[in-house]
Amino acid sequence: MELEQDDDPLAAMQAELSRLRQEHRDLDSAIEALENMNGGDQLQVQRLKKRKLILKDRMSFLEDQVTPDIIA
Repeated sequence: MELEQDDDPLAAMQAELSRLRQEHRDLDSAIEALENMNGGDQLQVQRLKKRKLILKDRMSFLEDQVTPDIIA
């Protein structure tokens, strides 16, 4: 029997982390495209950069949850 992501919290976190990483890369592309446009919308660039920071914080949190602490 195959486990669903709801049954495996680790798998759910890894799936969310993967989705967030993809969205982060997509935002990089969108920001670069806007910045390269003549008269690009700076307000939109700022919003996208803020979204990227939020994603980065969430990714860091999930990475900490997925990666076990190593006690030396």
